Amino acid sequence: MATKRSSFSGSGGGKRGRSAITGRFVKQATVRRHLATTVNEHAASKAKKHK
Repeated sequence: MATKRSSFSGSGGGKRGRSAITGRFVKQATVRRHLATTVNEHAASKAKKHK
């Protein structure tokens, strides 16, 4: 079974990790290690332009 990789750019299922202390984006591995000081944000979907 193939595993899904999560990259720094936040492609891990539409989630982005962010440090609650510094406000900087962090990897999902960092979020898993530091649950008390990090949060997962859902990436906003891109709005479609109507013509």
